[in-house]
Amino acid sequence: MKRQLELLAPARNCDIGIAAIDCGADAVYIAGPDFGARQAAGNSIGEISRLCRHAHQFGARIFVTLNTILYDNETGYAIQLLKGYRDAGADAVIVQDLAIAAAAAEEGIDIPLHASTQCAIRTAEQARFYESLGFSRLVLERQLSIDTIRDIRKAVSCELEFFVHGALCVCYSGQCYLSEKIAGRSANRGECIQACRSRYDLADTDGHIIVRNKSLLSLKDLNLKDRMKELADAGITSFKIEGRLKSISYVKNVTRDYSIALDNIVMADDRYCRASFGKVSGGFTPDTGKTFNRGYTDLYIDGRRHSWASLNSTRSTGEEIGTVSFLNRTKDMLRISPAHNGIRLNNGDGFVFIAGSETVGFRGDICSGNEIRCKPVPELFQGAKIFRNLDNSFERELEKNMPVREIAVGVRIGISEGFVLDVTAVSEDGRTADIRENAGDTVASNRDRMLAVINSQLSKSTGHYRFHVSDLSYMGKSMDGIAPDCPVPLMPASFLNSIRRRLAEMLDAVPCRQLPMLHLKPAMDIQDDSSPADDSHRMVADYRMNIANRTAAAVYRHKGFDIAGMAYEIGHPADAELMRSRYCIRHELGMCPKQKKGLRATPLMLINNGRSLTVGFDCRNCEMTITEG
Repeated sequence: MKRQLELLAPARNCDIGIAAIDCGADAVYIAGPDFGARQAAGNSIGEISRLCRHAHQFGARIFVTLNTILYDNETGYAIQLLKGYRDAGADAVIVQDLAIAAAAAEEGIDIPLHASTQCAIRTAEQARFYESLGFSRLVLERQLSIDTIRDIRKAVSCELEFFVHGALCVCYSGQCYLSEKIAGRSANRGECIQACRSRYDLADTDGHIIVRNKSLLSLKDLNLKDRMKELADAGITSFKIEGRLKSISYVKNVTRDYSIALDNIVMADDRYCRASFGKVSGGFTPDTGKTFNRGYTDLYIDGRRHSWASLNSTRSTGEEIGTVSFLNRTKDMLRISPAHNGIRLNNGDGFVFIAGSETVGFRGDICSGNEIRCKPVPELFQGAKIFRNLDNSFERELEKNMPVREIAVGVRIGISEGFVLDVTAVSEDGRTADIRENAGDTVASNRDRMLAVINSQLSKSTGHYRFHVSDLSYMGKSMDGIAPDCPVPLMPASFLNSIRRRLAEMLDAVPCRQLPMLHLKPAMDIQDDSSPADDSHRMVADYRMNIANRTAAAVYRHKGFDIAGMAYEIGHPADAELMRSRYCIRHELGMCPKQKKGLRATPLMLINNGRSLTVGFDCRNCEMTITEG
């Protein structure tokens, strides 16, 4: 049996989700009204239902995010939302708080649960824990090597999902408390202030400044398009694109690009198939270099560190187009020496360049050849490297030239005695529709032309179906094998078109047959005062488990944990790690003891607006930590 590969796209709202499906997504993840980990990306249950109806036409899936931590006074409302998503037609719900899994088991809410990336699953042991709670899919931590992914695959039987494109948190997902510490806005509650994108000075413990005014915690964007085959072979089922706050043009472009890449994998390896139906054709040619990015990295996929940080800019830089070769005195006209052939500039394009420690942007009002006229840009200088972060022509193409997604339908036509027409349509997902019609008693004077008309009119698109005649027979024999003088009924195009439209209506009346998705049912029998299932092997759950309510605490106790501390948002423990990461400032700046013999991994300080943070180095585990200064 072929293994499904799923491209999972983000959606801030229903219309973006529909665009993602039309561009080739097998699934879309979207937030409901609350608790969706993106405070600015909420949607009504009615809108989620509308998106489900569109996606299910292609057997595609809709996953709803319910992945913040919950306080005791919120769990009841969250359970009502879970039921609402099930009733709206959602195919799964993405969860962080274990109170949701416990309630789903207790109340028999029948919908698959996926363990969010906020659960920070990065070991086989953690994966087994979440599978034991009934999670059907695990969304793995981004900072994993492919070898670790293979180990997790061997340890569990549930589905595995992995991010392959988009913005990166510098911290292990779900375990960043910097925003909560600085501003009282919890990343685990969808309120992150993105302090990792701020600029910092870096100092040693004696106060000597090593680096000034750099985005020392800001990472480049992830791009693993060329590594998806390896990930599939390692056991990844779902390839996830980050971006629930991104624009519709971003989602269209990235989804189409990755869908084409996934199609190529499936065509080259018959072990795999796509997780939904419908061929996408036509439309714009995708180019992820032209959409929002801070530069790209493949992060830790090979188990090695390299240049991960976007130290100079947290803004989108886009594609490098060239270097300023001429600049007039008023700095409102420049010429560039193109970085490569084929660059075409357009009026309204957006450009950026680095001036010292600042990223400066400007708009090209008039662009002709390699010349750009704009409003005066005082920071511009000859020799500046220019990037285009908005290709106006490409944006118009994304808006106006959408691809088309259609379900393939094979049509078999049989003509029997008395010119009775039997038409059977079979969609690629296995639905059938049958029509029997009397074609009249007039014999077509030009048989070959009539056969061509039949083939033409019943091999067209109607709705989201692409019909094609797969067989045409007379009295049970193929038209190719009977005498050339065999009579064929004369049928007008309107008659054949009406048959095609009726077939489409009949297929619409039957739901598209979705490919099966793993559905493990949460199975926990707990109470608030329940004793652990196993007293012989005690473990400790501290603030990093993000336990924010009594029910989640009961789940951990039931699984053999002692509760040493509730969520950081509740207790604000003074000695807490605000962040832990595989990213290392010392390595990024060439100051790692493994890079230069004789160096010691002594702590460093990050300084921003008078606030200090201590950067520690756990060299045994090759991880960096951030704590309060």
